[in-house]
Amino acid sequence: MNTITKRLEQLRTLMRGRNISYYLIPTSDFHQSEYVGEHFKERSYMSGFTGSAGTLLVGIEKAYLWTDGRYFVQAKRQLEESDIELMRIGVEGVPTISEFLTEHLKEGDILGFDGRVVSAKLGETYLKLTGQKHGSIYTAEDLVDLIWNDRPQLPSGKVWILEESYAGETALDKIERLRKKMKEEHANVHLLTSLYDIAWLLNLRGADIEHVPVVMSFLIVYLDQCVLYINPENIDDKVAIYLEQIGVNRKPYESVYDDLAQFMDRRVLAQKSIINYRMGELLQGNEIINRPNPTEMMKCIKNETELRNTVLAHVKDGVAMTRFMYYLKTGYGKEHMTELSTTQVLEELRKKQEGFLDLSFDTIAAYGEHGAMMHYAATKESDVKLGDGFFLVDSGGHYLEGTTDITRTFCFGELTKKQKEHYTITLKSNLALANAKFLKGTRGSNLDILAREPFWEIGMDYKCGTGHGVGHILNVHEGPNSFRWRVIDEAALDAVLEEGMITTDEPGVYLEGEYGIRLENELICREGIKNENGQFMEFEVITYCPFDLDGVDKTLMSKKEIAWLNQYHDLVYRIISPHLSPEEKQWLKKATREI
Repeated sequence: MNTITKRLEQLRTLMRGRNISYYLIPTSDFHQSEYVGEHFKERSYMSGFTGSAGTLLVGIEKAYLWTDGRYFVQAKRQLEESDIELMRIGVEGVPTISEFLTEHLKEGDILGFDGRVVSAKLGETYLKLTGQKHGSIYTAEDLVDLIWNDRPQLPSGKVWILEESYAGETALDKIERLRKKMKEEHANVHLLTSLYDIAWLLNLRGADIEHVPVVMSFLIVYLDQCVLYINPENIDDKVAIYLEQIGVNRKPYESVYDDLAQFMDRRVLAQKSIINYRMGELLQGNEIINRPNPTEMMKCIKNETELRNTVLAHVKDGVAMTRFMYYLKTGYGKEHMTELSTTQVLEELRKKQEGFLDLSFDTIAAYGEHGAMMHYAATKESDVKLGDGFFLVDSGGHYLEGTTDITRTFCFGELTKKQKEHYTITLKSNLALANAKFLKGTRGSNLDILAREPFWEIGMDYKCGTGHGVGHILNVHEGPNSFRWRVIDEAALDAVLEEGMITTDEPGVYLEGEYGIRLENELICREGIKNENGQFMEFEVITYCPFDLDGVDKTLMSKKEIAWLNQYHDLVYRIISPHLSPEEKQWLKKATREI
């Protein structure tokens, strides 16, 4: 019996003792964060699947894992030694978790999950679903915790203050803006549980999630005060004085549940898709105003200080990435290069940039068939030497000025006609979206076709969104702005594109067993011309690193597309070349030559 099978049997023993028919284990923490700290990686512990998105459903007889198209290849491999069935989200014929439970739950069955790691909205859905079968939900215990003997402790990283010269607005002004929104919603209390929103609102950053500078905390905003629920070990004297100055009181992290239990007849502004189910239960007896957190839209529209600084961050990151490309292209065939060794080279190049704080996520360095796994993570066991073909590198950094996210696919040796076609189609897709002109009021879902059209024309697609918002020294995946043709309501990732939003542009090709290609730049949404037809919008590209021209088949590109590419490469050369050595500068001139 392998380790995963043994753990599942231990869980099933606990389930039988509580008459639980199915136990749900999401990828989540108490705040519905996308990426979670080691303490919260229960789904990974119980399934062996290490991707950042997925839900495990354990039945008495069989277990199932749902994940999206980014992880199909990875999940298939990591689940091979267990009896867990992979459920491919979005694939025809594959039911959602709710559809599956509706079909498989029997009369009186009990569904279990930890009420702190499932959202109030989703928990209510499961309560209704089990009720239709005259069953119930069991949420009082974290059953995985009972069998995870060496579980990591809750994180307690130190908090630091993001100065106004980088934030562009004081916390006091942000709180005042938030209270204005609360009054518009006729709320007298706002429960804020999103770690990203709390960090943004208070101009605080932390270290409680790897590569995501946030601190485990809850915030209750009243019309006359704020209460921050946080581990005292996170706070030093400087931060304590700062919080006092901005009118924020402190209480222990877990005491938020005790305080919510005392609420009665309040009008509580709370986003049910983010607050957890236990909180939703405690708020019964109050009126919940279920609206998106006002801070979500406030923080995704960057102010001029944030935008100016973010451009500076991208210049620094562009220098590191261009030097990395120079290292790869001039050293290939001369130096021993592997996925892991080149990852280390890139990290060191970023660390040399002034103001570098951390990577914005674990670097994806994927050669050959590994590139078909959208979120591949090289290990000592999987690490391979670079050879002819494609080498996909998706990476980014946090700097004091901002956060970056960039993907380049590097070409080595002689490429086949099919490889060049796929690379060029990806490039055409990226350029088409980056050069879009559109009327104010347009959503990302309206523009996604510009990126997908080159693929759809030849019967291809990529099983992910085209782009996502980027946080400011926060989470690299930020909403509500995005580019995607299929909008899932729960994700709420289809905001009107407003000036100041930053969104990635990252189409790709993923052929299982062969290779992957992704080309990613970041775009700032800007106002363009305004005339009798309305206010037009456009994008400013702020990622500065060449596309590898060795993968381009010029015959597949129109004159307009060639002009777009040449204009972009001229921009890269003008911005990056002053920071390079003479040898690097000479190489960059060729790498950004007109075609």
